Amino acid sequence: MTNLLYLGHGSFRLTTPSAVIYIDPFASGDYSVPADLVLVTHEHYDHNRVDLVTLTSGGKILRAADFFDGKNYMSMTFGELTVTAVPAYNKNHKTGCVGFVIETDGLKLYFAGDTSTTEYMSKLKGVDYAFLPTDGIYNMNAAEASKCAQIIGARFAVPVHTERPEENYNRGVAAKFDPPNKLIVLPGSEITL
Repeated sequence: MTNLLYLGHGSFRLTTPSAVIYIDPFASGDYSVPADLVLVTHEHYDHNRVDLVTLTSGGKILRAADFFDGKNYMSMTFGELTVTAVPAYNKNHKTGCVGFVIETDGLKLYFAGDTSTTEYMSKLKGVDYAFLPTDGIYNMNAAEASKCAQIIGARFAVPVHTERPEENYNRGVAAKFDPPNKLIVLPGSEITL
């Protein structure tokens, strides 16, 4: 069984049968479970607070630069878990940013990072959950994210990064996200995937 705790903003804790993974630590919340892996989509302050996380004895922190050499996006395998970097960019994030596709426990999860529409989204196949930014300030807005959700065709599309970093969550922005596969997960909520 795999569980996902949405910490808020673009921050998550993913607990799989074999590992605990934090993605883009920043939002206040429960970082009490030590991490086997911490993934950072890019180095903006609202995505890279790795100091919030305690690592297990073999735990690793991996950043966008570990997965993208300027030309190639790479995959890494950690036991039964595969992490693949994919393109992420927009006018505010031109370089140094990736999204992550995590495959584990029979699931395929897409954490878009800070991005707008990318050509790669149409190549994503078999995604179970897509976590898409919707703030419309540093990323695409809810309308564009809704279109991306339809392009990706995941079983569930979740609006995240709905606000400026100093806010917690903007329900009004999340309400404007309207693909047919929409799933709302509020900060502090943990769901079984």
